[in-house]
Amino acid sequence: MVAPRPADASESRAQILAAASRLFAARGFEATSLQAIADELGVTKQAVLHHFRSKDQLRQAVLDDMVAHFREAVPRLLFAATASEDRFDAVFGELFHFFAQAPDRARLLVREALDRPAEVKKVLRGPVRPWVDAVASYIRQGQASGRHYADVDPEAYVSLITLFVVSAAASAQVSQATMPTADGGDVRGRWDGELHRIAKSALFTPSPRATPTPASKPKPRTKSAKQPR
Repeated sequence: MVAPRPADASESRAQILAAASRLFAARGFEATSLQAIADELGVTKQAVLHHFRSKDQLRQAVLDDMVAHFREAVPRLLFAATASEDRFDAVFGELFHFFAQAPDRARLLVREALDRPAEVKKVLRGPVRPWVDAVASYIRQGQASGRHYADVDPEAYVSLITLFVVSAAASAQVSQATMPTADGGDVRGRWDGELHRIAKSALFTPSPRATPTPASKPKPRTKSAKQPR
């Protein structure tokens, strides 16, 4: 039997992680067996165990995979953009699209936070903390320059906006039912746009508007003194 190439092994591992994310999110960790994950992929249980020795190890790998993504992406995005608004759009866009494009990730995090809060706290205080600190540092720089509201608590803002995005992605299919669609409007676009607006307006101070200067106002006419003939 020919051993799988490294690329094949990497692809198989990614497929197992994706399937585990879907099933853990839909059924919960306890109600999902390794056999169910194997059946989802059309492989044997032994094929899953070839990559992950146990269901607990698979669950940890799913969480580690999500954390690793942001641990790499957030610092890169913060340093790549120079303007404050560009940095916000890049980081918020990365966070939003990561969960909006794969809502199972968001649903899994919500389940984990409810079912195993002590373990999730360890993840938040450990590998998640560095990228939270990086975004908080960016916010403090904006506060020093007056671009961000001075009364914003940086760490609390990052935590709450992340929770906001995760919760919105996890419940979008249900929550969007409250939005009228009779006019054929783009419900998803409205939903996404408002989420972005709320997060941004809570952080950025309003841009100063141009006000008319005295020089731009018409000057009152004055009577000229009569010149002697």
